[in-house]
Amino acid sequence: MTGRSAAEKPQAQRRRPRGAVRDGLVAAGLELARAGGPEAVVLREATRMVGVVPNAAYRHFADRDELLAAVCAAAMRELADRMAAGVASVPGAYGDPGAARSRLGEIGRAYLDFAHEEPGLFATAFAVPQQHAYDAQAGGDGPDRTPLGQLRAALDELVAAGILDQRRRVGLEYPIWSTVHGLAVLTGEGPLRAVPEAARRQLEERTFAFISDSLA
Repeated sequence: MTGRSAAEKPQAQRRRPRGAVRDGLVAAGLELARAGGPEAVVLREATRMVGVVPNAAYRHFADRDELLAAVCAAAMRELADRMAAGVASVPGAYGDPGAARSRLGEIGRAYLDFAHEEPGLFATAFAVPQQHAYDAQAGGDGPDRTPLGQLRAALDELVAAGILDQRRRVGLEYPIWSTVHGLAVLTGEGPLRAVPEAARRQLEERTFAFISDSLA
């Protein structure tokens, strides 16, 4: 036979689809971050996991910092997906007071659960702050599905439900975010990291109650 099998064809004839290598490198970076945080995201190790030569990575990322930025954005999307799932799990029409409070609570629980269950990804999500627009609403026609965008939407619903005064709404996402993020850090790598799970859950519920009381 003069033909060659697929396994024998030159590598050039078996190229991955366009974008597959980049997506693979980001996925590998996520797994490295999951296991070891942002410091574990190394370009050479990611290429080894994907099965390409190191030089192939430089067609997609100028250096390790660019890969880390992409992994940072992907980790943030995982957090956003968890928050969106929590919000979607709450029954009730938009503007219903009980549902609005529950949706805000689910956002906080998803945030803290992600920090506790995925500490490597949680740290990586905030490793490159300039990746995220924290100071303005995201553009586009659809809803802002970023973690901060979902928190803003939950607070807007509280205004619509008559729970939160519109005059107090502006910028309120930042002290609420600071409170929840601070607890995530304290019970993650901070001085409260050794508290038993039951005590940690009690701290979370007290934090949510404190936030809820502050909205009235």
